[in-house]
Order: sequence, then C-alpha cells, then structure tokens
Amino acid sequence: MIYPKRQFILTWLAAILAGCILHFIYEWMPNAVTALFSPVNESLWEHVKLVFWPFLGAALILNRDRPTGVRPWLLVLPPLCALILGLGWVYHVMLGGETMWVDSALYVLVMTLGFWLASRFSGPFQGVKWLLPVLAVLALAGLIGGFTLYPPQGLLFRDLSAVGSWLPLPC
Repeated sequence: MIYPKRQFILTWLAAILAGCILHFIYEWMPNAVTALFSPVNESLWEHVKLVFWPFLGAALILNRDRPTGVRPWLLVLPPLCALILGLGWVYHVMLGGETMWVDSALYVLVMTLGFWLASRFSGPFQGVKWLLPVLAVLALAGLIGGFTLYPPQGLLFRDLSAVGSWLPLPC
C-alpha cells in the first residue's frame, strides 16, 4: 500500500505517543474500562496493550477509505505483539534489565518495524485466507481482555517492578 508520507509519519508518531500515554491511563483513572486499554501493572503481558491498541488505531486511521487496506496491518499486529513479548522477556527476564530508556527504545523499534512491514504489502487482499488475520486480532483482543480481568499465574503476568525480573541461571 502507498500512503502519503506526511500522514504516515504523523500517524506513526501519534501511535507511539498514544502508547506512551496509555502506559499511565490506568494509574490516572483506575477502573475496568481503562484496564482493558492501559497496563494495570508492569508485567510483560500488560505491555502488549501499548503496541496492540495504538497500532490498531493507526491502521484504522491510515486505511479509513480503503476497505481492504487494513488487512496487512492486521496480519502484522499479532507477530508484533509476540515480538514485544519476546524482546521484553529477553531484556527483563533473561538479562535482568530495568532501564526505562531501553524499554522505550524497544517500543519505538517494534512500532517502527510494524509500520514498515505493514506498508510493504500490496493488494489485492481478498478471499477467505484474509479472514485469518482478522480472527487472530480478535482472539488477541479477547486474550488481552481476559488476562486483564483474570490474570493467570506465571512470570509473563507477574508485576516485574515488585518482584525483580532475574531468572536463576542453571548451574
């Protein structure tokens, strides 16, 4: 897809800024609605919301006049969320990182990669196979909502700011 350069860059910047603002929404207004869009703690899973919602919003804004233009964005979104989880796991759990600027750099890198990848696809985007990305995004949204309201046990869902993030190294 081809997007006007100015609109693309402004939407990219707005999506990154929206993710930064979303990080604090629940802290400012704690309730069930804001919990669905904003991290309720510093777990790795909760930070998926910072990629998911701004990227989805950007996709809808950039493709509002293109009925099938959002499909490549939906194809990129689940792997992008998996990437932020993987990078967060490596940085926080395996390396024990706790520096905010690294988290911010990883976030900007992932969002930039997502915008770049989604803009590399070209149509036509038709057929049943293009329903799969839509279903994957809906499933991911359901997981975000479900795990927000009923977080399971596990390091992926644990508030790392409260417990530390180092994994014991095998001897």
